[in-house]
Order: sequence, then C-alpha cells, then structure tokens
Amino acid sequence: MQKLIFIYSLVCLAAVGHSAEKSSSALPRSAPESQGISSSAILDFIQAADREVSDMNSFMLVRHGAVVAEGWWTPYAAETPHVLYSLSKSFTSTAVGLAVAEGKLSIDDTVLKFFPEEASVAPTNNLRSMRLRDLLCMSAGHQTEVRLAETNPVSWTKLFLAHPVPHKPGAHFLYNTAGTYMQSAIVQKATGMTVLDYLQPRLFQPLGIDHPTWGVSPEGISLGGYGLNIRTEDIAKFGQLFLQKGKWHGKQLVPAVWVEAATSRQTSNGSNPNGDWDQGYGYQFWRCRHGAYRGDGAFGQFCVVMPDQDAVVAITSGTRDMQAVLNLIWDKLLPAMQRSALPSNPAARKKLEDSLARLAVRAPQGSATSSQAQKVSGRRFVFPANDQKVESIALECSGSAAPTLLLRARGGEYRLSTAVGGWKKGRMAYGPLTEQPVAASGAWTADDTFTFKLCFYEGPSSVTASLKFSNERALYDAEYNVAFGPAKQPQIIGIAE
Repeated sequence: MQKLIFIYSLVCLAAVGHSAEKSSSALPRSAPESQGISSSAILDFIQAADREVSDMNSFMLVRHGAVVAEGWWTPYAAETPHVLYSLSKSFTSTAVGLAVAEGKLSIDDTVLKFFPEEASVAPTNNLRSMRLRDLLCMSAGHQTEVRLAETNPVSWTKLFLAHPVPHKPGAHFLYNTAGTYMQSAIVQKATGMTVLDYLQPRLFQPLGIDHPTWGVSPEGISLGGYGLNIRTEDIAKFGQLFLQKGKWHGKQLVPAVWVEAATSRQTSNGSNPNGDWDQGYGYQFWRCRHGAYRGDGAFGQFCVVMPDQDAVVAITSGTRDMQAVLNLIWDKLLPAMQRSALPSNPAARKKLEDSLARLAVRAPQGSATSSQAQKVSGRRFVFPANDQKVESIALECSGSAAPTLLLRARGGEYRLSTAVGGWKKGRMAYGPLTEQPVAASGAWTADDTFTFKLCFYEGPSSVTASLKFSNERALYDAEYNVAFGPAKQPQIIGIAE
C-alpha cells in the first residue's frame, strides 16, 4: 500500500497543493423523493429525534451526493461552527494519510523516530516498537489513557512517551486521545506545519470548508484528538469525500487506498453485535453496524457514512446517550432508503420543510412575569465562592417583557436578555466555559422561581438554572445537559445586597 500511495502522490500532488484554489460550492440540494427516500420517513426521524434526544443541534442527510434534508435547532444555525470533540480525530488521520502519500512518513515508522530527544534514557522494548500505525488503530500498548492538560509541567510528547506501555503495541485496543495528539505532533514534525495548516490547501479549501479553527497544545501543536470547529455542512462534505473514495469534483484529494484502509476494521474493540462501539476500529474511524462507518465526538457529534445506501448523515447534538442517536438512524432512515427514485410528493415535502424550519432547542416554559418580579427587580444577590464561578445575579424586570439577566461570573459581568419560549443571543463565560456566544431563554416557572437556560451554541453545552427567591435570599440550582464531570451542580445561596 505504501508504494501505491507514493505513486499516487507523484501523479496528484499538484492537485492537493494549490493553496489558492477556489473553494468548491455548497453541496447540491434535491427533493428527498428524487433520491429514493420519502419526506415522510425523514419527518418521522426528525420528530423522533426531537422527542427522544435531549438536545439535538443540527442534522443533514446527503443521498446520492445531494442534500435532501437539513435542519438546525434554534439558536443553532447553518453558518455557525460547532465543536467536534473527537470527530476531529478522523481529520487528523486524514492528514497522516496525506503525509504518507507525499512521502513525508510511513505508518510503520516508530514513534520514537520523531522524538528521540523526548524519550527516557532507557525506553522499554514496547515503547521502542510502537509505530504510527499503532497510534492510528488505538493500540499503542497502554493500559490506561494518557491524560494531557495545559497544566502539565513537561511537554505533551514527553508525557506521552513516559507513560507505561505494558502491552505489545498493536495487540491491545484502548481509546486514547493522547495517541491522536501524537499523530498531530508527528505530522507537524514531518511537514513543518500544524495539522490545521497542512490540511488547508489539501482538504479544507478544496471542500469549501471556510475558516476552520483548531486548538493547540502549549507547544503549538494542533490538538489532533479534539478541538476542531467547523459547520454541519462541512462535516457532511467530509463524509461525502470518503464515500466517494477520496475524490472531489474529479480530483483525488485523498488516496482511495487510504480511504479504504482508514475505514476498514484494523483492530477489534468488542463483540456485542448490537452495539456500534463494538464493530471494530480503523484509522481513527469507527466501524458501525449495517456496513457503515463513522467519525464521532463526545455528546453526539456524528459523521456517519453508509456506503451500501450511498448516504451520509451529519449530526451535532448535546446528548448523554450517543447510541440512541445511531439507533434512530438505523431504525428510521436506513430502511427508508430505496434504490430507485420515488414519486414526487409536494405535500409531504412541504410538511417536512415546515417542521425543519420550526426546530428549536427546548426552552423553559412559563410566564414572562410574576407577582414577585417587581419585588426582586434590580436587586443583586451575591453568592459565596463556588465551583460554578457564579459571583452574583440580578434580574431586571420591565412590564410584560421577559427579564434581563445580569450575571457576574468568572470575573466578568454579563447582561443577557431572555425570551419566553425563544432565544436572545449574547456572549459570556460560565462555569468551565470560556467567554463565547450564548443564547438565553427564560420564564417564571413558579410565582417565586425564575428559570433560565443558557445555550452555548457553538458547542453542545447548555445549562438550565433556577432562582427561587425567599426571605432576602435566592436559591440557585443549575444543571448542564452534558458534562465531562457531574451535570447537576450543588445548590448555592445568594444573599440580597
């Protein structure tokens, strides 16, 4: 395979090296029925997802190369980038494949070849035998995942190489985000560019993926295993590129042999026939049931490629049950995909389009005002030091309008308008989240309780909080929809100034 890829690079390098090449247009759009799937079946999927998945953010279905349905749950929107989390890994492995095609490296290169100065004086035999291939397959030989953080006093590569390797590389599957970071570091060492910069002329620009961003480590290396931010349609384009065996508008952007290897089962990761995390693992792609494969990220970021159906499903969401999202694809969409076009059905299509246009993240339900509103309006409630970093809260209540939220958190002061059953946009930092775009919705859910929801709509996170006013105090309860730690936060009590 190495020889074939290298020959490919000699023939096609010019096609992937033009940084000034014009971006491709958006994916074409088509009626669902003309691509062999009924609007009613897609509507059934949308309604089930809206009902059963805690927080859907976006959905796009591509069939035979054309978008047949797309929707964003307000305040999410088509033009807004979204955090991919571990779906970033599939892009990093693609950078590896392109570097292999250009002769910059081989997947059989040892990891230590690139970082001899970062290893301990006497590396173990297992560490010495660890190859780039093992990183790609999540089989580096570790028993526990390497934890990387900005607070680490040593470089992330040195920390990775110092981690025990008790298993023979290639023999033990362990999902390990640090291994993907090492792939990013290797690409940067081999090419002199971050993965983000390396992919710009080779992948992002030809696909028309504008303004992608990717976080970096303290050493200035793209995070690799997470940290990429792009739009929903960009996810769909990436999936369509792989569905087309790496070809885009007549140009072979990614070698077909790499696409085949990356999306095939390279290592075993379980034996449950009913689970989509037990179907095998490729080069930073998961195998799925029904002959499909995917890249995915925490809390439900999906790029699902279905070769047998010639389809791609792109989803962003904020759910604690990722399997439930995949189950809906298999239960609702997969059986509805027919080999031939279906009769036109304008009424069903309009019903689907109307439903897609009305999608919205669930907001607190209640009233814009209450008998307590004017009593607490303008009063600031101050909280003791807490892990949520909430310092004080006040409401500004005016007539029949929903209150304005005045919140001091993480050292910043934020003024956020709210809407009953709707969303008002602003910016703020909250809890573990740095300052970023946010949409706020709020309502009086009881006469003495104002409930608001903050949706950080460039990612999957939202927080729902309630303020219960009583005797010069405000009891504050908050819960995240998704979190890497506890979702439910301890109650804190604010005292009126």
